Amino acid sequence: MSMLHTVNKSPFENSTVLSCISLCSKNSSILFIEDAVISVMKSTKFTDVINNSLKDFKIYALKPDLEARGLSLDNVIEGVKVVGYEEFVDLTTEHDSVQSWL
Repeated sequence: MSMLHTVNKSPFENSTVLSCISLCSKNSSILFIEDAVISVMKSTKFTDVINNSLKDFKIYALKPDLEARGLSLDNVIEGVKVVGYEEFVDLTTEHDSVQSWL
């Protein structure tokens, strides 16, 4: 069973990002939205966590949320796929279920 996990809180605000990653089963997908998109930026204390997670999970970040926060797309960790709203919808239909981490 495939699951899409969506995370919306900044990793600097709470431990949701780390909890999600530690509890996801392999081959799950994680989509960072809203303030959680900061998680996929290079040169933060979460860069290594995301890089290591790319071995087990497909990781996505919502482009409009990156742009709304003034984050450069060039600064997204390599291997993280930046998606728009259409791809967000596609991801929800491609997976058997969606788990929102609040």
